[in-house]
Amino acid sequence: MGDLFGGTAPYYSKYRADYGEAAIEHLARAFGQDSGVLDLGCGPGTVAIPLARRVREVLAVDPDEGMLAEGRRLASGVRNVRWLCGDSTKLRELPAFDHIVMGRSFHWMDRRAVLAELDDLLPPHGVVAIVGPTRDGEDLPWEPAMRRVRDEFDVNTFTATNSYQATGEHHHDVLAVSPFSSMDLAVYEHRLTYDLDAVVGLQLSYSYTAPARLGDRVAAFTEAARKELVALNPEGRWEHTTETEVLIARRPRTWPG
Repeated sequence: MGDLFGGTAPYYSKYRADYGEAAIEHLARAFGQDSGVLDLGCGPGTVAIPLARRVREVLAVDPDEGMLAEGRRLASGVRNVRWLCGDSTKLRELPAFDHIVMGRSFHWMDRRAVLAELDDLLPPHGVVAIVGPTRDGEDLPWEPAMRRVRDEFDVNTFTATNSYQATGEHHHDVLAVSPFSSMDLAVYEHRLTYDLDAVVGLQLSYSYTAPARLGDRVAAFTEAARKELVALNPEGRWEHTTETEVLIARRPRTWPG
């Protein structure tokens, strides 16, 4: 899955919604201002960059060099983010960290293996934080139209062993039987407006319609997407309320005696 998001970085940074200030503040409170935090699968720094203002250091790790380059560009002048190429199979090769945050990247991983390894690597107070859509997922107003286009181009998602795509098992359920089974969660809402360019650009930020996967069909895919979207909504404008869940998972507290 080395080219999972090949070519998506500029679309990801421009068209993917951020998680909102409230979600970032929640993460910062859970970590503490003197902490070193690993953002695993950081993309272009959607969490890493705003979080860096609130903690001692962020290790921003991603397997895609394009994402890292985009992150470095966006974080120009931010001195406490280290951008490193790596993935969930190379955690022991990374510098030490106090806590870890994962966004949508977590659903691509062998989650049970990652959590077991984090139990070895994180200090006793270490937090595993997952930030992303709620358990019910997102009901995007343009999704039926885009699903038709994806079917036309015969593109499907990739899967990884024990990933969400492979098992359908939600993060909550995986964490509940992991070393980090003590969980707290909060949900934050913010309303977003999308125009035609934004919805089309969003499609090119996804793994299943990444430019590297579409290859020489990018222009044809874009044209087909625009056609379907205009048929769906001639005004070419959508409003959507996104819900971001911040899940903080810790090891259960053990009491002496």
